[in-house]
Amino acid sequence: MSAVRDSHGALTARAARASVATAAFLLLIKAFAAWHTGSVAMLGSLADTGLDLLASLVTLYGVRIAAAPADHDHRFGHGKAEALAALFQVALITASAVAIGWRAIARLAEARPTEDAELGIAVSLAAIVVTIALLAYQRRVVARTGSLAVRADSMHYQGDLLLNLSVIAALALDQYAGLTGADPLFGIAIALWLAWGAFKASSHAIDQLMDREWPEEKRARFLALAAAHPELRGIHDLRTRRSGVADFAQFHIYVAPEMSVADAHVVMDEVEATIAREFPDVEVFIHLDPEGQIDQPGNALAETDLTPPGIGKET
Repeated sequence: MSAVRDSHGALTARAARASVATAAFLLLIKAFAAWHTGSVAMLGSLADTGLDLLASLVTLYGVRIAAAPADHDHRFGHGKAEALAALFQVALITASAVAIGWRAIARLAEARPTEDAELGIAVSLAAIVVTIALLAYQRRVVARTGSLAVRADSMHYQGDLLLNLSVIAALALDQYAGLTGADPLFGIAIALWLAWGAFKASSHAIDQLMDREWPEEKRARFLALAAAHPELRGIHDLRTRRSGVADFAQFHIYVAPEMSVADAHVVMDEVEATIAREFPDVEVFIHLDPEGQIDQPGNALAETDLTPPGIGKET
């Protein structure tokens, strides 16, 4: 478990550093293009990239904290630092969306055309190429680690692809088709897209901070795997949650009342080993009960029988 968590921590840190480097490069070329073109859409893309840089720095800090081992004050580790970093990114995205929308609305009233569309289009195309490369790397890291902070950071850059395409369309329509209102209208669309991305990112972060249960399909696979041991007479009180790149699961198992503590401990070790093969990033806590044990009445969780079909039920 520790080796897997360390490996995931190193992957998320590398992804965060790649994000910082990408954002810094894009910030420089977009600042130059925004100054030359006067485009609100390009300005919006520049503002988003500036916030991307700040958010990526926060992500880097967050994943480093999350990768730190558990200590005396944080016995379950520091994984929720990723969710806090993601919420900070949400605040930045929301502020960016409001500012861009406000500027775009003001620009509609001015009806002033943009300039030097070729430069703005060239910069946007370069940004698209760099962003696609970063997204491909982030996608691999998220697939291996499930990192919430890297996923939220990736959502920024997915939005950047649309932002850069919007800038190209806005500049082309504004200068080549003579539609002077196209640029601010695309700016408003960009602001709305950013706001929607902030909402989605916040929901994932809040779910993790509130210890939301795993998806039903994942819970079912986990439960079926745990219940496959022939010495188990039943399972109940399954509770699951996620913290950063680590998952936690705890449950009670029923064994034969006459089984010795030593033999029951061997069963628990074998169940944990079986789970670890398919869920290597899950930290498991198992409580042992003799078959027939009735938990305290009135405890809703204790009264929920999670035993899969074919396994003995509580008597």
